[in-house]
Amino acid sequence: MTHDRYKSITLQQMEALIYLVEEGSFSRAAKKMLLTQPALTKNIQNIEELLTVRLVNRSNTGISLTAEGKIIYEYAKRMVKLRTEAREKILTLHENTSGSIYITASTIPATYILPRALSAFRKKHSDIRVYIKTADSEEAMNMVLDKETEIGCIGKKPQNKKLAAEPLWKDRLVLAVPKGHRWLKKKSITLNELPQEPFIAREKGSATRDVLESYLKETKSISLSQLDVCGELGSSEAIKEAIIAGLGVSIISIHAIKRELAAGTLFEVPIQGLKMERNFYLIYPRQTDFRPSHKIFIAFLKDYTI
Repeated sequence: MTHDRYKSITLQQMEALIYLVEEGSFSRAAKKMLLTQPALTKNIQNIEELLTVRLVNRSNTGISLTAEGKIIYEYAKRMVKLRTEAREKILTLHENTSGSIYITASTIPATYILPRALSAFRKKHSDIRVYIKTADSEEAMNMVLDKETEIGCIGKKPQNKKLAAEPLWKDRLVLAVPKGHRWLKKKSITLNELPQEPFIAREKGSATRDVLESYLKETKSISLSQLDVCGELGSSEAIKEAIIAGLGVSIISIHAIKRELAAGTLFEVPIQGLKMERNFYLIYPRQTDFRPSHKIFIAFLKDYTI
């Protein structure tokens, strides 16, 4: 394979691969691209011949990507996205505020805050499309830095100086226990009682976990390693289900359990002398030249109350 061969790949060939993966068949992909099936097949064959590698495995059960195909597919999506952004920037020259916004958000805002916010936003700005990708806070920061998404919403302030961060909303972390738990007979517990119960932790990279570890470190009484950690789970929904099932207790965002608190399936138990609060931050690369649609959306988020 040579560098010149890669230069010969066309955007239409890239799009053919994208549609093929998304539709799962040559016939449906061809229909989406308004091509004949032989024409679409030829596009795929041309890339494979240029790179001298197979990109697509064909079988009676469908298609799948080879390792090389997965690499080309991911870069193809980025290239098509860049073309879309180029089109939208040109449209803004004519004061067109419509467009697409790509966000990455950590679990709590992506699951419990942004869906309601987007519903309210769309009622006012139906011409602006917002796409959200959920990731933990560390991954979200990296995605914004790598320009995979344009802005982010996470539960901790980034330390990287390349990122600007503006506080959006407040959050409070609480100790959640299941119905019938013995601690419900008490008005509160002490921090030193926490290791007495199996504890369900969020995964490393989660802002919720980082906030908890920081508060425990500040108290200088116990650390996360001293808790009886019975499992590490990757989402607040999984944490809630585990608590309800009786696996253990956990410290979780108040936004994640509002519905369960109202329904009486989970309960908050105060921890004496411990008030864990944080901000959710809007993050973006410094010196970003936002399009009108982004400015409208960011202004909306800043005014939105939860």
